[in-house]
Amino acid sequence: MAQHADHERVRTSYDSVAAEYRDRIGGELAHKAMDRALLGAVLESAAGGPVADVGCGPGHIAGWLAERGARVVGIDLSPAMVAIARQEHPGAEFREGDLLALPAADGEFAAAVALYSVIHLAPAELAPAFAELHRVLRPAGTLLVSFHLGTEVRRLDEWWGHRVDVDFHFLQPEAVAGLLADAGFTVRARLERAPLPEEAETRRGYLLARRNGPDGRAAVTPASRSGRGSARPS
Repeated sequence: MAQHADHERVRTSYDSVAAEYRDRIGGELAHKAMDRALLGAVLESAAGGPVADVGCGPGHIAGWLAERGARVVGIDLSPAMVAIARQEHPGAEFREGDLLALPAADGEFAAAVALYSVIHLAPAELAPAFAELHRVLRPAGTLLVSFHLGTEVRRLDEWWGHRVDVDFHFLQPEAVAGLLADAGFTVRARLERAPLPEEAETRRGYLLARRNGPDGRAAVTPASRSGRGSARPS
């Protein structure tokens, strides 16, 4: 995927802002109670299995998960982001990689999170990205996806004083849910929220999904049969 010009633009842009991004965004979970609750649901559903943080940036989400006992692999397109993540969050593993060609084995992960990472994909790339996430997840594996709500595309050429060239694709929950279903996921929860004072003024969407089994049906774990370990937040 590195040969795609748009992905190279994203890589170079995030390399440029990596240190600033860490300083400004690296502590964001402190004021994001709902995000912490959803990540907690992901941890519970993983039941001790490895968790992927896809589009991990400077590694703060992966670090938060690792601090709570998870075996975490953070994956990011930007070498500069990965370097920061490795330095600051030694409790997690980090790999360079693209959403359309994840550096992971089939079924390697019990759960995955992709927080504001699919927003840099062109519309035609969403389906193959979700297929790739399906590949690296185990049957019944949980996937949490978040994105900005809408239909616009914002292009930045300057970000915190750095020259960049990156697009932000706003997405509609129904469209994303449909693509997840096509890729072999069952969406189990849908949430929307207004921006927090510390964030850019965009509405946010979250989809919590479960990878279907080999027969294409929604996979059920023993924990969910008994009412324990459900990926759905209460």
